[in-house]
Amino acid sequence: MRTEQLEYIAAVTRFGSLRRAAEELHLSQPALSETVRNLERELGVDLLERKRSGATMSAEGQELLPHIIDVLDAVDRLRTAAGEQHRISRMVRLGTVNAATVPLVIPVMREFRATHPLTQVEVVGAQQTDIHRALKEGGFDLGLVNHLDGDDMPAHFESTELLRGRPVVCVRPDSPLASRPAVSADDLLTEPLIAMRSGYVMHRYVHRLLAGRDPSFSYSTDGAEMGKLMVAEGLGATVLPDFSVIGDPLERRGSITYRTIIDDTTRVLLMLRRRKAESVARAARDLHAAFVRRAAELGGRLAPVTPGAADHGA
Repeated sequence: MRTEQLEYIAAVTRFGSLRRAAEELHLSQPALSETVRNLERELGVDLLERKRSGATMSAEGQELLPHIIDVLDAVDRLRTAAGEQHRISRMVRLGTVNAATVPLVIPVMREFRATHPLTQVEVVGAQQTDIHRALKEGGFDLGLVNHLDGDDMPAHFESTELLRGRPVVCVRPDSPLASRPAVSADDLLTEPLIAMRSGYVMHRYVHRLLAGRDPSFSYSTDGAEMGKLMVAEGLGATVLPDFSVIGDPLERRGSITYRTIIDDTTRVLLMLRRRKAESVARAARDLHAAFVRRAAELGGRLAPVTPGAADHGA
């Protein structure tokens, strides 16, 4: 058994396919496939389930993954102690619904890079359901997802609350809705609505808020970042957690603003999730800790939201 075989298995797990892992490792796909199969024969288990859509960890592979991570971390510590300058750089994969990108994610990336210059961080925008699936299969190390307060927490993940906010209506400053101190559910029917696609918590929240009423015309998109851009370009309004709007460059520049929702007491939590396992890669642990520190600096939320404020609804 060679260390690079374990590195290759970890890479296939991260990238979800032999082809992409081979590209990242600068190997031919047949060479990578044969290396993985040699390890499987040596261990006597099928580590991967190979499908047309890609390769994912088998049930046996998921059981062995914590031990593989332990070995790779031990090798990293040995190389560091020996002062090796050209060791294989590791990667941490973060799935995100693009929430609190500017106030939370960007500062954490900057801090982590300063202390882990050889570790790559791949930030992947995805729906909640896709993030949960990738966490379970080992494709993501960490996941940033929205969670409605009161919903059950998924049992097979370790969940850490980072920020607590509330839904707000994001609009352009010249929108009729921006002239009001707060917005009602009925008001949302008067303007094109930019909804998050099915699979996002905010998609479910908006349908619950409207109670079966359909807006006259709407768009749907993936993630808060595209939603805010569409609002800034005058395509309509969208509903997002306040921590995804407050401090955003578009909000600071005056291209978008936000209003609270009348008679709505819903709280949205930004959760950091990771797969429950006996062992977690050191780099993933350190990135997790950086998120927790930054959230503590923010005090668990970005700013109080007051329905009567004139400029931002905050």
